Amino acid sequence: MPNHSQQLDLMFHALADGNRRAMIDRLSKSDAKVSDFAGQLGVSLPTVLQHLSVLEQAGLVSSQKVGRVRTCTLDTQALSRAEQWINERRNLWGRRLDALGALLETDSGKQDT
Repeated sequence: MPNHSQQLDLMFHALADGNRRAMIDRLSKSDAKVSDFAGQLGVSLPTVLQHLSVLEQAGLVSSQKVGRVRTCTLDTQALSRAEQWINERRNLWGRRLDALGALLETDSGKQDT
C-alpha cells in the first residue's frame, strides 16, 4: 500500500473529476452496480470502469463481482482520512491567523499611544 502522502495524492486526483465525484455522491447513499453509473453519468460502460479503477486505486471505492454484476461500495474511512488532513491544515491556519490578529492588535495599540 502506498504511503500516507501518496494515498492522499491519489485520493485528491480521483476527486478532481466531476464524474468520479458524482459516483462518490451516489455511493454515499447506497451500494450501486457499475451499470447504474453509465445511465446516471451518460457515459459508456468502459468509461465508467476507467473511473472506477481510479477510485479503487485511491482506496475510495471497492467493488465485488458476483456473476455478471459488479457492485461498488464506498469506503467512508478513506474519505475520513482526507477530511482529517484538511482539518489539520484548517486548524494550523486558524492558529496562524489568530496569532497575526493578536500581533496586529498589539501593534495598533502601540501606535495609538
